[in-house]
Amino acid sequence: MADRTETRGTQDGTRELARELADAVRGEVSLAAGDRALMTMDASNYRRVPRAVVAPRDAEDVAAALRVCREHGVPVVPRGGGTSIAGQATGVGVVLDFTRHLRRIVALDPEAGTAVVQPGVVLDDLRAAAGAHGLTFGPDPSTHSRCTLGGMIGNNSCGSHSVAWGTTADSVRELEVLTYGGERLRAGRGTAALDALPRRLRDGVRTLVNGDLALLRTGYPDLPRRISGYALDALLPERGTDLARALTGSEGTLGVLTEATVALVRPPAAKVLAVLGHADESAAAEAAHTLLPWGSPRSGEAESGGGPLTVEGMAADLVGSAAGLPKGGAWLFVEMGGDTQAEALARAEKLCRGASTTDHTIVTDPARQRALWRVREDASGTATRMPDGSEAWPGWEDCAVPPARLGPYLRDFRALLAQYGLRGTPYGHFGDGCIHVRIDFDLLTAPGIRRFREFSCDLGDLVVAHGGSLSGEHGDGQARAELLPKMYGTELVGLFTRFKDLWDPAGGLNPGMLVRPDRMDENLRFAPLPKRPVDVAFGYPHDDGDFSAAVRRCVGVAKCRTAAPGPAAVMCPSYRATGEERHSTRGRARLLHEMLAGEVITGGWRSEEVRDALDLCLSCKGCRSDCPVGVDMATYKAEFLHHHYAGRLRPAAHYSMGRLPRWLRAAAPAAPLLNALARTPLAAAGKRLGGIAPQREIPRLATEPFVRWWAQRAPSGTGTKASTPARTPAVLLWPDTFTNYLAPEVGRSAVHVLEAAGLTVRLPAAGRRRAPLCCGLTWVSTGQLDQARAVMRRTVDALHPLLADGTPLTVLEPSCAAALRTDLPELLPDDPRAAQVAASVRTFAQTLEEQAPIWEPPRVDRPAVGQTHCHQHAVLGEAAEQRLRARAGLDGGLSGGCCGLAGNFGFERGHYDLSVACAEEQLLPSVREAEPGAEVLADGFSCRTQIAQLTPRRARHLAEVLAEALPPQR
Repeated sequence: MADRTETRGTQDGTRELARELADAVRGEVSLAAGDRALMTMDASNYRRVPRAVVAPRDAEDVAAALRVCREHGVPVVPRGGGTSIAGQATGVGVVLDFTRHLRRIVALDPEAGTAVVQPGVVLDDLRAAAGAHGLTFGPDPSTHSRCTLGGMIGNNSCGSHSVAWGTTADSVRELEVLTYGGERLRAGRGTAALDALPRRLRDGVRTLVNGDLALLRTGYPDLPRRISGYALDALLPERGTDLARALTGSEGTLGVLTEATVALVRPPAAKVLAVLGHADESAAAEAAHTLLPWGSPRSGEAESGGGPLTVEGMAADLVGSAAGLPKGGAWLFVEMGGDTQAEALARAEKLCRGASTTDHTIVTDPARQRALWRVREDASGTATRMPDGSEAWPGWEDCAVPPARLGPYLRDFRALLAQYGLRGTPYGHFGDGCIHVRIDFDLLTAPGIRRFREFSCDLGDLVVAHGGSLSGEHGDGQARAELLPKMYGTELVGLFTRFKDLWDPAGGLNPGMLVRPDRMDENLRFAPLPKRPVDVAFGYPHDDGDFSAAVRRCVGVAKCRTAAPGPAAVMCPSYRATGEERHSTRGRARLLHEMLAGEVITGGWRSEEVRDALDLCLSCKGCRSDCPVGVDMATYKAEFLHHHYAGRLRPAAHYSMGRLPRWLRAAAPAAPLLNALARTPLAAAGKRLGGIAPQREIPRLATEPFVRWWAQRAPSGTGTKASTPARTPAVLLWPDTFTNYLAPEVGRSAVHVLEAAGLTVRLPAAGRRRAPLCCGLTWVSTGQLDQARAVMRRTVDALHPLLADGTPLTVLEPSCAAALRTDLPELLPDDPRAAQVAASVRTFAQTLEEQAPIWEPPRVDRPAVGQTHCHQHAVLGEAAEQRLRARAGLDGGLSGGCCGLAGNFGFERGHYDLSVACAEEQLLPSVREAEPGAEVLADGFSCRTQIAQLTPRRARHLAEVLAEALPPQR
């Protein structure tokens, strides 16, 4: 957060509010535009601008903040991970951010099966702590790696295992709450808990319940996923007068949670996944509820794995090309458990034999199970893009009907979509009758917004006609609260209003949600964006050239806000190192959104807030592949820097490292002298002048660049040796800057291996007196896009004739390969030759696999550790490298995450500590723990340099390792 006393540029009332908050609260208080911009949106369609952001350190801070806000008449919005999709985590007053400090697991009692948590505890952290005792927290929404317990309690979240363990409300035992009026209370179960309330609340609750017993007993639909409205029926005597349950799902409108006691469950020791194929979505929906009687889960049998733990549904339009699925057009993912793997497998086989399916498969391998579950968990992001690339939005994300009604409901739902000319991809918790869907609403134009509203009203009627709930998991917020009278009638909604006024008579907690809600078509987050595309340098081919549409890709599901990357994942290393929202992919996208909106971030392309947030973006491109909606922050950063520094003096590193190919070419003749000077005290002055971190060693220059070696080896410049058969397949080897001037041994090794595989190797423009060819990477990463385009045009001019016959372009440096594959066509979108050059790019391993498929690499037969380059992971993939390593006997997976050097990033002054922190996450521990004989692999020059500078080990390119194992060249 920015400085807690910053008040510049705010109105007098807000400045006074900030001063008083800063005096009263020990945590951070910020009115800075950047901090407020980060909180304008959650994962919904809505946007509201707060006046201030407070990160309380403890419950006393929360009480102090509420007191100050109450005295100023300023509303308060509690906020967890900001993944709510109905708008309830946005607000116009003071946002209380619980993710910064209030994230402690206060106690965990394995015997009692309970945990006491603060509201900012991330679900996966609780699950990890409970897992040490063989326990877990039952509800598990797809955002489990970043959602908080406070947010889950606020929304009454559920997840895929709800058929076994119910909703969050089923797991809540006690809540410690502060009201807007300053009352502290502990909400539990039973009349004793009610008696302990302050008199005003105790008497008011009793009067409300006793006065409308009949309505409370008959006004609620009976279905497992009824989340909408206040759960006032939980206060009925026959329901145990459960005040904690009544407050769960109240979306921060009644009180501010400061601590919760929750129940834990003991999952089965073993799980297998049965994937049941069905002809289509309707058939899967019809079948889902018939699977539930296979061991009544909620009766307790699921505690030992007797019944289905999940019954999740997905259709082909969402799953796409996911491998390992049985024949069908839609699938049910049914997880079965047992005390042993054999028992779980037997239960799954029995279920499959009894189910009516087109086909089925049973997945026992945990890695395959995780891969399939990732498809489901990423759906909240992937479903935001239709197959043709058009945008789709939440709004009707999670309505629910009785499970037996799901098939008929889905048919009617599809018919209503067709009536309005809309499209969506339903998926979700079929076993509980709860459907998620993103719909291609036009929320940018007035006619589109009118259609959104009309469709929503009709769909509300449809849900109610099927006996359903407007919300089945994520709450009503602003998206659906306006329609609550359709579901409950005006009389019961009137009780909701009375309950709200009892707890919050001043209306200071999350106004506009649930009770007296804002209209569903107000506060849409797209309204302030530019109506026409802004002038940009990149082509943004997946967003029709519209930078605003590219930024809109971030819908806020926050997969980038995880404390640890998933298997072989990269995104988002800077967030994991700092823990700050502005250093996440989502945070940066939010700031760019607000920069385009111009209301909070007013500097446009000159914005310092956006510049500072992007400064710690490593341009690793991890979000391009790991973000479910394909946000490409490396490209957005380059675009921003291009405009931000247009006509202005740039940072020194942009000149020293952004133009590195020029300097290396000029320095090559004096390499021995410069290498010697780099090891003298003069190097410190040079680093200061070049904006280079003083802790960094300057890499040694090659005394014989790769291209010079090549020219001497093959004077004709063709690269064809006299002994090479004339008809062997030809490859064009790209002499990238890093290989040429800094690591020529990699190029020499690659030539040796490629020729040993029977390939003819050529280099472009060898021996010609002309400006060297370059992919433009260093200019792109520093936002010098005019120069990058000039370099790339020269490259296309030279390469296209050489590749026209289908010759592959083999690139040894992954970052250069990624630049040629993606940045080249996106910066030269009007030149069809650029796309053809990009399509020809292959990695070293891909070239061998495609051009020499029967060649057997030499056996190395040793363990391997190291780093998969971020850009290779994000753009090119490493499947071919994995296969080549396996064939050579190099056993062991390489690290995910990021090495932290990331080209120029880790060399820039001010980035060293973060660079090392990123390396310490996975890479450095794996290298240190490797046995002495293990091979340390890193195809990227940055990765090899980081390993060399931070460990005593030397990393090598895969080509070097294979070349060493081959017979020497003659």
